[in-house]
Amino acid sequence: GEVIARASAVSPLSMPYVPGLLAFRQGEPTGAAPAALDVDPDLLVFDGSGRIHYRQAGLATHMGVVLDTPSVGVAKSLLCGTPRRSTDGLPEGARVPIDADENVEALRGEIGPSGEPIGHAVQTRQYDSPNRHVNPVFVSPGHRVAAASAADHAEALCEGYKLPEPIRLADSYADEVKQATS
Repeated sequence: GEVIARASAVSPLSMPYVPGLLAFRQGEPTGAAPAALDVDPDLLVFDGSGRIHYRQAGLATHMGVVLDTPSVGVAKSLLCGTPRRSTDGLPEGARVPIDADENVEALRGEIGPSGEPIGHAVQTRQYDSPNRHVNPVFVSPGHRVAAASAADHAEALCEGYKLPEPIRLADSYADEVKQATS
């Protein structure tokens, strides 16, 4: 429930943003920041995809493997995959499994155990008004975390906001670092 350490890393970006290749654009500074911490994180939470990715290897998967740390990806939009039912107007706390579709490459010829989703649409917050709604976030395992556990972690970290608190705090801290280095 409290920040015990924070670190940043700044490096020039070597390529433009290309959907599905975020780890190649942001991997260097993303990997350097945790290395600068005085503590070892128990879980890394990324603003990006894990297994909900064309190659089942989004930023959260890539960095989780590189850093050998359990990781979860939380994306604001669905990159690929198919929800098992509509995600429109979900009540707060609802989850909809996301299955691999033709846009998701199979790993070693198989997506995984029969019926296993590659992630979940998680409705972390919702308005009380029927005329307004908050879209869900798309949570997927990155590394050494199951799909259901990834959704549990993301939901537990939201504290009444749409995005998990570690992502919100990291965004704010990144703004501070950018202003300080400008």
